[in-house]
Amino acid sequence: MDPRSEAARAKVNLALHVVGRRADGYHLIDTLVVFPPVVDRVAIRAGAGISLIVSGPTSRELERVAPQDNLVYRAALSLSAIAGIDVANGPGIEITLDKHLPTEAGIGGGSADAAAAIRLFAELWNLDLADPRITDLARRLGADVPMCIASVPLRARGIGEVVSPLPALPPAGLLLVNPRLRVSTAAVFARLGTYANPPIDEDCDFGSVEGLITTLTGMRNDLQPAALGLEPGIGGVLDALEALPGARVVRMSGSGATCFALFGDPEAAAAAGERLAATQPGWWIAASPLA
Repeated sequence: MDPRSEAARAKVNLALHVVGRRADGYHLIDTLVVFPPVVDRVAIRAGAGISLIVSGPTSRELERVAPQDNLVYRAALSLSAIAGIDVANGPGIEITLDKHLPTEAGIGGGSADAAAAIRLFAELWNLDLADPRITDLARRLGADVPMCIASVPLRARGIGEVVSPLPALPPAGLLLVNPRLRVSTAAVFARLGTYANPPIDEDCDFGSVEGLITTLTGMRNDLQPAALGLEPGIGGVLDALEALPGARVVRMSGSGATCFALFGDPEAAAAAGERLAATQPGWWIAASPLA
């Protein structure tokens, strides 16, 4: 088997409206999502049995997670069963997860990693990503995994599994910032005061940077107030982003604590990131094109 790898792009919620709650407790959302080129990387090569090595700048955040509990490992094991591959007794695989994204950060790090593993092993074993068994596996691994498999700008509804692609987005710049705070998604949802919020307006303009900014300005992240109540430090990040020259839209992504600022172009985002890093060297900061 030749070594191969797959990028796991961060998931950024440009807007996230909570519009209801199902009887089973799952929340209904309406969200606009992009996947900027800020990534972890999943790599595989021949090995003995199936093993997972976690490395990279943010790997310490997963030190307490046993390899068999990691979503990448679980995805690989489940796909091997679907493919009819005996990785325990036949040709083995060594998986390396190179971690650069923070965990429990509102940008889908674990879901993105699982999705990258699914794409990687589906290609290796000639599996169709549209296979209902793979679709079911993705949903069982996490509500965000199906959209992370696509990793294209999209709108997601339901519990995140009903996705539709967005039109081509303008060449805006994105700055992601996490103050090294971890926030529990379940705890954030538990603090929501209401679930019956208005959905995203259908009248969206994605044709230009100015149109995108106007569109997003009229939207929100319904999880942001709840996350701020749990972790007030998020407010300091939002304030710091608001103060950056050229920041046009500032908001929290997902359930936090990562926040983002939208800029007119990637160069402005990169310059703002350098400026912020000089005053906040302990924060996780990444600048990139929007998508």
